[in-house]
Amino acid sequence: MDLNMSSPHTNLPDDCLMNIFQKLRSSDDRNTFGLTCRRWFHIRNISRRSLVLHFSYDTITYQTCLIHLPTLLNRFPFLSSVTIAGCTELSDSAFAELKNLGANLLSLSLHCCSNITDDGLALVVMQCSHLQSLTLYRCTITDTGLATVADSCKSLGSLNISYCVNITDHGIAAVSSGCLLLNVLVMSFCRGISGTGLRGCSKSIEYLEAECCMFTTEGLSASVRAGGLKYLNLSSPRCSAKFDGTAIGLAVRLQFLNLRLCRFLSNDSVAVIARSCPLLEEWSLAVCHEVDAEGWETIGLNCFSLKILHVNRCRNLCDRGLHSLRDGCPRLQVLHT
Repeated sequence: MDLNMSSPHTNLPDDCLMNIFQKLRSSDDRNTFGLTCRRWFHIRNISRRSLVLHFSYDTITYQTCLIHLPTLLNRFPFLSSVTIAGCTELSDSAFAELKNLGANLLSLSLHCCSNITDDGLALVVMQCSHLQSLTLYRCTITDTGLATVADSCKSLGSLNISYCVNITDHGIAAVSSGCLLLNVLVMSFCRGISGTGLRGCSKSIEYLEAECCMFTTEGLSASVRAGGLKYLNLSSPRCSAKFDGTAIGLAVRLQFLNLRLCRFLSNDSVAVIARSCPLLEEWSLAVCHEVDAEGWETIGLNCFSLKILHVNRCRNLCDRGLHSLRDGCPRLQVLHT
């Protein structure tokens, strides 16, 4: 129902109405606000800052969402965050509308939008150059797409390219040298990456997910040499035979380390890490079969900040090792066995 012209609410300026709308917490209240009159409906649309679309596999829902996506993007012209998940049929042409968000768009997540290519990505990042967070999980992009991101998005702080199987160290090198504010890099299951692309990367990178990447010793050294890492996930059964604990020892600020499934990790490597990473609070050595009593004793003697330790399915974990952990890690609170 429209408010009549004599209502005092009709005389409120737009910025006051927008402030009122922003204070509404429930979606029902926000919808009711928008249904009050045309002007308030417009205020609701221009006040909206985030859009989340989770596509289902129901054919009707799928096609309906695809048809109405351009309309939604036009209706909310000041979106700062857009999440589109599960739309495998979303094509590059859909970004003709998305790019119109321009400098307002700070966060873009394309989760399992496998039909998106370098061309579609370029449409967005060249116009939305203020992006701070970008998720391209399972998108069909290559090093060319990452080079465009590196050239356009100088404010990028978080990048997720997990399962982008066409990415190599060349693309990683472009991003690590071009996005100097990059703080979070997630590239799990990109098996064309050895880690060498991170050579000379910025000290700003604190969070690195590289599960099941094909890291070499050289690549591992390159990824930690900047010295800023606090979180590192290298869980993988594939590159563990070449694993070198000396490289990780360079990450002196490390607080979280996941080496799950590194089955050939030696006691010597464990010792280097334990002695070189005094801030380590959580460490996963699950399924690390080569670590025995000597390795557990080294952890007990050196890891004074350790709070959580994962030792699931470690074949050589024995009473002697458990006693060493109990007696030597004063802050240990959780032991996953």
